[in-house]
Amino acid sequence: MEVQKVEYISYSAFIREFYQPGIPVIFKNASKSWKANGVLNPDWFREYYGDRQTEVAGKQFTMRQIMDMVENSSVNDPAPYPCIFNIPETLPEIMDLIQPLHLNYARPNWFESKWFTRGHWGSATELFIGGPGGKFPYIHLDYFHLNAWITQLYGEKRFTIFPSGQEDLLYPIPEDPWRSEINIFEPDFQKFPKYKEATPVHFEVGPGETLFIPAGTWHTAYSLTPTISVAFDQLNSKNYKDFIMDVWSFRKKESTLKAIVKTVYAWLAGQACKLDDSLHPQK
Repeated sequence: MEVQKVEYISYSAFIREFYQPGIPVIFKNASKSWKANGVLNPDWFREYYGDRQTEVAGKQFTMRQIMDMVENSSVNDPAPYPCIFNIPETLPEIMDLIQPLHLNYARPNWFESKWFTRGHWGSATELFIGGPGGKFPYIHLDYFHLNAWITQLYGEKRFTIFPSGQEDLLYPIPEDPWRSEINIFEPDFQKFPKYKEATPVHFEVGPGETLFIPAGTWHTAYSLTPTISVAFDQLNSKNYKDFIMDVWSFRKKESTLKAIVKTVYAWLAGQACKLDDSLHPQK
């Protein structure tokens, strides 16, 4: 398996060749529609938003401190990863710089409708910041079976994904089956012998490139340089059924009543979005 990079592809061809079959792909130029493309870098954030804060590993850091950490990060002494800012909540001013958020490909996205409030259904629009050596030590699926879209605005990141059908080789944690027990960077083959049969696919995403990760794809990431990226989630009719099942599963852990209320609402909201999609088909 190889993750393809496309210079240009029509929306209909993307849906047919990648979205419907659930195949990851890298868009080389989709982010050119954003004003943020080629603009956002560590110095820019220091100048305009240096005092904005977020929590990393249980501690509060300013944007200025984070940028200093990631630029001094190394493989042997990596900065904390990931450093995440919820853009609508902590950096709302830059939302205008990343429009259209869907990049003309991530549509329809029901999180853009009035029925699903972004941020309350497992979705988020986030700024990810990392330094050399920063990595997710574990493989994971995105919760709620959402599609993930990651645009690399600065620096280079190496991603690892696994072809579908290899779940049994990745040892999902029983109480958290969206996360693997394996540290793929230092795998323990004695403890996880079946992982030897897995076939990880490694590839790099550079400045201006956008990665589409279909729902249900096991993946992780590693920062090769100081990196800044924007990530958001997508929900529509294709992953809606699995999304509903996740809503029920997650909310039932809190209470059966909450699970019923949330699931019924999500179902009704989905029907409204389906109707809107039929009245306003994508082109």
